[in-house]
Amino acid sequence: MTKDSPEVIKNGVEYSQVHEDEAPILSHTEDEDEDDEDDEDNQDQSIFGGLPPQGHQNVITDTATQERIIIPDEHPEQFPADEDLAAEYEDDTTYIDLIHLKISTLEALNLSRFTKLESLCLRQNLLTSMVGVGDLPGETMEELDLYDNRINHISSNIKHLTKLTNLDLSFNNIKNIKNLETLTELENLYFVQNKIKEIKNLETLTKIKNLELGGNKISIISENLNTLVNLEQLWLGKNRIEKFENMTNLVNLRVLSIQSNRITKIEGLDKLVNLEELYLSHNGIEKIENLDHNTKLTTLDITSNRITKLENLKHLTNLTDFWCSYNRISNFEELGNELGKLPELDTVYFEGNPIQLQNPTAYRRKVKLYLGPSLAKIDATYIRS
Repeated sequence: MTKDSPEVIKNGVEYSQVHEDEAPILSHTEDEDEDDEDDEDNQDQSIFGGLPPQGHQNVITDTATQERIIIPDEHPEQFPADEDLAAEYEDDTTYIDLIHLKISTLEALNLSRFTKLESLCLRQNLLTSMVGVGDLPGETMEELDLYDNRINHISSNIKHLTKLTNLDLSFNNIKNIKNLETLTELENLYFVQNKIKEIKNLETLTKIKNLELGGNKISIISENLNTLVNLEQLWLGKNRIEKFENMTNLVNLRVLSIQSNRITKIEGLDKLVNLEELYLSHNGIEKIENLDHNTKLTTLDITSNRITKLENLKHLTNLTDFWCSYNRISNFEELGNELGKLPELDTVYFEGNPIQLQNPTAYRRKVKLYLGPSLAKIDATYIRS
């Protein structure tokens, strides 16, 4: 809240009347300007088909006329001023957690007084800038969580936080990955649901184990990803990726998720010999292939692709979960040939395939017949003993 914001006195405490749509926009620093240009998806649409937020109001639709009716809220929720929210914490506190409080500016929290702070969580607020992270103590900060705000730029003021191990910037409006090169202790980095088009400027972050980039606009797995040799989990779901590439050095990768992309061929995974979980659902894959060296796989998800035949699976002897719903599998014998002798197989999904759609009554009995004794669950339902 700014000094010019309307306030009301209640029980001796100042409360802000700034609504979500009236959150003040901070002046951008010089290095933010390049990320401030218009984007084709940079229009925040409400769930009411583009109707802008109206502060403390409820919106309903008349079922007869389909007209939107705005009902004022007679008891709006009010929050303390930003300046007061951190006042309850002692100067030597190590953890601050201020979630869903409509905080609009970091500067108002007077973060510079917390010289021993290790973790700051400001999830689900109205922050548009992270310039204020410059007030955080670089000697002690290990975790910074700014999930679900309105940040559109990674400020260069973050560079001194060299001890950070966890950084979460998910559900913001960030377009470019930058200003992180000094954060070489990072192990977990989250950018879920932003507007990132390119994986870049991560070369120095060689200690990263978990990288989440789902829900962005990435079309290419960039070659600089190959420098992250300690990466164990890589999440790339809901992007625009068409091809597996530039992952040959990721020999420690255990989990790879690339669901809801534009992949048409399984390839380029030969070097990922420690891969345990592979999620490929909602792509355009037509054939199961090129998994010869991925013998540690325990989970393989190829749901909602264009698979017509089960093949090249019998060597995956550690497989416990095989998810193949909504493909084009029509032959029960293929189940037995490829999966019947896998000793650890526990769960399978085949709903939405011809073998289920054309055999609704005999389907479960036949799947159980063709698969081995380790099988415990078919399509989320346990097998009766």
